Amino acid sequence: MELLIARNPDPDSTLPYLLHVPIGADGLVFRAKDTWPRTNAVYCHPVEATEWPEHPEIVERIPLKTCTRRGAAIDVVADRGREQRSQIVFTRGRGREMVFWQSPRTRKQARPDVRLPTARAAGVVELEIVVDAHERYPYKFAGQQVTTVRRGLSCGDYAVTLDGRTVAAVERKSLADLISSLTSGRLRFALGELATLPRAAVVVEDRYSQVFTLDQVRPATVADGLAELQIRYPTIPIVFCETRKLAEEWTYRYLAAAHTWAESETAALHRIGLPAQTPAEPVTDQDATAAPSTADIRAWARANGITVPDRGRLRPEIHQAWRDAHTRADQHRPGIPRTGR
Repeated sequence: MELLIARNPDPDSTLPYLLHVPIGADGLVFRAKDTWPRTNAVYCHPVEATEWPEHPEIVERIPLKTCTRRGAAIDVVADRGREQRSQIVFTRGRGREMVFWQSPRTRKQARPDVRLPTARAAGVVELEIVVDAHERYPYKFAGQQVTTVRRGLSCGDYAVTLDGRTVAAVERKSLADLISSLTSGRLRFALGELATLPRAAVVVEDRYSQVFTLDQVRPATVADGLAELQIRYPTIPIVFCETRKLAEEWTYRYLAAAHTWAESETAALHRIGLPAQTPAEPVTDQDATAAPSTADIRAWARANGITVPDRGRLRPEIHQAWRDAHTRADQHRPGIPRTGR
């Protein structure tokens, strides 16, 4: 696998090089300002793959360890001793879509018209955060450019939405709540629900070191349980933020970053030329079995004689009963092979 750099045969172009990136069946082709982002981010202009010459004048062949799309960017890792890592980023600047080839050294220059997070996270002027109606002492986000809305969430305590769809959520835990939910098994079910979202996280209002000062529960049991959950749900980080104030700040910046990602991801995939999946797609028939809504489970439970409350979250055993019942139904459905004998 190689990254190919050739001279641009068009004498009228202000971009003297052609860049062939081995992504997809035919690769991606860009006109580029330079052969590598050494001192500045390299501006690139995407063109059709047919623009790559039949007999190109190759300037450089760069063997690659990997070339992988990650969201709105392509990670390029060269197989050489120096100048290994770079990234082709699809972004917006000056009111239009732009592509920059950047390295760790030039990353700041490759983000035109985007403010680095200082007081305002991810450049979002006014972020709307949905606060779960059952959150007793919610974060106020008083020092940030945030509007909060109280309503019921199917999972998580704080969330951001786009076009009416939840794209990210954060579950807040004090250390005592974390230990209680971990030992009772509720945390496992909570992470299972969070895993149905495009992005999710758990934030803990304490230090990880405090786990090892516990006297009512064996610290090793808690540490092993947290590690096991991170292996089982690797896309849901469990973040220890030392204090409630820091946890609130982390939650704000995480949700702002998720909101920005959700707005740019689909457009970037179209530009890269890969199949686009919206950050939070409508639930399909197949997904509905794996991730039902709380209303669906409540209706099913009542139809099967199980008592459930009219509002609020359902107990973990209700969710498990729903999964068990539908797993058995799937195994006996025509056309679906049974496991075992």
